[in-house]
This record gives sequence, structure tokens and C-alpha cells, in this order.
Amino acid sequence: MLQRKSMNEIKKMKEAGELLAQCHQEIRKRIKPGVTTQEIEEFVEGFLAKNGATAEQKGYNGYEYATCASVNDEICHGFPRQTPLNNGDIVTIDMVVNLNGWLADSAWTYGVGQLSQKNADLLEVTEASLYEGIKQAVIGNRLGDIGHAIQSYAEGKGYSVVRDFVGHGIGPTIHEDPQVPHYGTKGKGLRLKEGMVITIEPMINTGAWQSKLDDNGWTARTVDGSLSAQYEHTIAITKEGPMILTTLDTEPLK
Repeated sequence: MLQRKSMNEIKKMKEAGELLAQCHQEIRKRIKPGVTTQEIEEFVEGFLAKNGATAEQKGYNGYEYATCASVNDEICHGFPRQTPLNNGDIVTIDMVVNLNGWLADSAWTYGVGQLSQKNADLLEVTEASLYEGIKQAVIGNRLGDIGHAIQSYAEGKGYSVVRDFVGHGIGPTIHEDPQVPHYGTKGKGLRLKEGMVITIEPMINTGAWQSKLDDNGWTARTVDGSLSAQYEHTIAITKEGPMILTTLDTEPLK
């Protein structure tokens, strides 16, 4: 069932989102060649504990980690591990923060050391596609408007949009209705209403959009070994426009 949030509830989610944004800022300082994603995992757990929060995805359906750490051709749900990151790698760190019972979800792809132009371009286009989608997250629009904006932008730049994983509603539980595809037809799908809170989290590939699942049952990667990047924000639909909850900015996006 779709749950719409009050402004008081959105404020509580914004507090969780701001803490998550602070955590990502600290991660950015730590991502460099030789660092392991297990070290990032341990940092995140400590950071959240110090700030009175927990990692909501740890234990979710048996998932064992506070973060997902997806490197290069891994699309999402990569496990933190002891393998050092190499110069030129890209790594997506995705997490869900629970602060006083309210959740926020955000993923960012980081470049490790000096990126090739190809890798840097992928990150730039993926982040831009997220904001193209966010611009459509206004009262009266439909979910298809978000997906169409993302797909049109990314495919127009020569990239593909993953279809096997989508955004979702979020609040006191990690996955709520509705599902939010990052592809679609303008003017189609559920109409957006004030108080809806959703994640928009496009996963963009340099090659084919299809994914395959690793033997661990969690990690998805590109079928052709191409690179994949992801950027994600938690968004509230408000009268003033889309409010990004997982940022330190306070104004709705115009």
C-alpha cells in the first residue's frame, strides 16, 4: 500500500538523509587506491553508531553488511571485501540509514585515483541522469515522466539503463510502494502526489543493460563486463517541488 508522509515525517527522514549525506562526504575522503571496501564498511558502521543511527540494510533478507560496495562491472549489491581498490576503478557505495525509526537511502559512485576519460564520462552522465529524473518528481506528473527523462538523457549520450532494478517508496520501512523504473513512457504510470517519498537511483552501463547474478545470490553485474555506475537520492514530493532528503542542501529543487 502506498503511504504518503506528513511534513513532520518528511522532516524526520530529512534528518536521516542529512546524516547519510555527511557519511558520503567522509567516504569521499577515504576512497583511494589501496583502500578496501571492507575498510569503508567498517568506517560506515562506526560513523553511524557514533551518530545514534544504524544501517537498515544489514540483516535485510539476510544481507550481512551495512553497505553495498559494487566495483567496475558490478551493478549493485556488491559485498564489501578485502581486495584493495586500484587506480582507475569506480566503486558504488550504497546504504540505508535508520535514524530514530526513519530511513534514508542514497548511493554514490566514486572514482578511485585518476580515472580514464571513459570512466569519468560514465560518472558524469549517470549523476546528470539522476537529476533529470528528479526534475520530473513534481505533483501531477507520473512515474513514467521520471523514467522517460532518465532514459532519454542516458541513451542520448550512448549509454544503457538497467531495467532489472528500480527505485521504490521508503519511510519507516526500507521498500514501500511504488516501484520507480528508470525507463518508461512519458505520461504513463502512477500519478505523483504530495507526501510521496521515493528513491530515484538510475544504474547506467557503458554496454548492454542486462544483468546477471553472482553465485552469492546478491551481486548483480553487467552481462558483457561493461562498466556500471549508480547515483541515488531519496526524494519527497512537495508543493514547492522535489525535496532531496539525502543532501545537506535545504531548498527544494526548482
